[in-house]
Amino acid sequence: MKRARTIAAIVLGALIGAALPVITVAYFSWLRQQEVEQNNLESAAERTLLRAHRAYEGGLQTLRTLNQTPLSPCSPEHLQLMRNLAVSTRTAEQVGYFERGRLRCTSWGLTDSDIPEPIPDHTTADGAALTFGVRPQAGDGSPMLAVQLGKHDLLIDPGRFVDVIADPNVRLAVATPDGRLVAQQALPDQELLSRLLRKPATGHTAHNWYATAQDHEWLAIAVSPRTGFIDSVGRLPWALLPLAVVGALLGALGALWLSRRRQSLRNELATAVRRRELSMQYQPIIELDTGVCVGAESLVRWCRADGTQVKPDLFIPVAEQTGLIDALTDHVIDLVINDMRDLLVRDRSAHIAINLSAGDVGSGRALKVLSAKLQGTGIHPQQIWLEATERGFIDIEGARSSLAAARRAGHCVAIDDFGVGYSSLQYLQTLPLDALKIDKSFIEAIGTHSATSPVTSHIIDMAKTLGLFTVAEGVETSAQLAYLQARQVEFGQGWLFSRPLSSSEFITYHEKRLKQYGKAKENMQNPNSAM
Repeated sequence: MKRARTIAAIVLGALIGAALPVITVAYFSWLRQQEVEQNNLESAAERTLLRAHRAYEGGLQTLRTLNQTPLSPCSPEHLQLMRNLAVSTRTAEQVGYFERGRLRCTSWGLTDSDIPEPIPDHTTADGAALTFGVRPQAGDGSPMLAVQLGKHDLLIDPGRFVDVIADPNVRLAVATPDGRLVAQQALPDQELLSRLLRKPATGHTAHNWYATAQDHEWLAIAVSPRTGFIDSVGRLPWALLPLAVVGALLGALGALWLSRRRQSLRNELATAVRRRELSMQYQPIIELDTGVCVGAESLVRWCRADGTQVKPDLFIPVAEQTGLIDALTDHVIDLVINDMRDLLVRDRSAHIAINLSAGDVGSGRALKVLSAKLQGTGIHPQQIWLEATERGFIDIEGARSSLAAARRAGHCVAIDDFGVGYSSLQYLQTLPLDALKIDKSFIEAIGTHSATSPVTSHIIDMAKTLGLFTVAEGVETSAQLAYLQARQVEFGQGWLFSRPLSSSEFITYHEKRLKQYGKAKENMQNPNSAM
């Protein structure tokens, strides 16, 4: 009996010892998830506020242009100007001109209807009058927001104010600072919406999370339900508890095995770096309008002495975690310069992109190494692009400082694999960047019915709004290429153009593409020569 009790106590102690870490992790995960959920909502509200400003300010600039024109009101020239501005202003649905309190003409033409000048519901700090629920002369008659400045007004679809990329469960709304609702995405709890319009706040109820952001012009509201969150977190300990004991034992054994394997891989990688056993491949980057190869992304490769390949996804994290990343980055810089020096000196329009680790982005060390190694090579700094993934922006202040220094030195700076990390819009607006590389997962979704398919066009529009040029990764089909060209994406890379190449293969490929473009250009300029 005593032996049985001892065994039972051991078993019970083992179960408790295994369950306590799981329960503790579940509890802190719950707290962390609350913080993440609130931060995500606050970020969504801030992005919505920014979107409202852009929608409004674009229309306001159009109205200022119209009010300054010397053209005779409602003349053919004036009508054409209104049409041009209505088309070029993304938020505009219709532009109108008022005279003596009556609508005289719109971007659709002269009006015969006796439409009075609307009584404004709100006046902004810029002196613009806002009127809600205005019905345009053309279209499906959906209610619009009228923005009037001087004798001209502009109709905006209220949906433009909440046209923001966000989690599907998040619902957004925009209002004036005094609580007049401009647009909403069908918030399910209208009572909560009314309360937030009267008294903006951030927090949660029994059923919803909510956050607000406001300034002197607009109030943005973001709301998401708590039901799914509570259910998923509540089930977590019970789902893990039956596996706790086995998981603890297997985890300990697995951790020991991984630790030994990782240490072995670390030592092997250190030897490979010391002996300069790594090599580079180059993924061509193509200008989509012309088909010219403008450069390449450099990709480090490790082939063991026995011929086996080690994937970068495996050895680069090991390098970052074990302090080898600095030596690896220095080695990559040396390889790129040795491989591409002659090409870059011969063709000043070509560039090579080098990927920076998170540590390099935060510290700026790699930039100093690169500047020193470029001395005397004849390579211009603008021919070396620097790419950083979103993981490199954990230390945001360090990243901002080092990337700004890189741009001052003449390098082009790009954010790599955009859309799969956590930074998104918040950092795009504050970091000194030149380019945005769209992750291949979004390119693969083009023409499909996946959940990420509609996001691709939003990312492209967002990059253009922020003045960044775009590079599409993973282009593999002609349909994807046509989609990107139609949306004026500047550059692309992927197997549709070429697989990653060795240095000699890439130089040959680059020169061949350049000759093909030159010949095509010559044929266009001298059609008879192609006969």
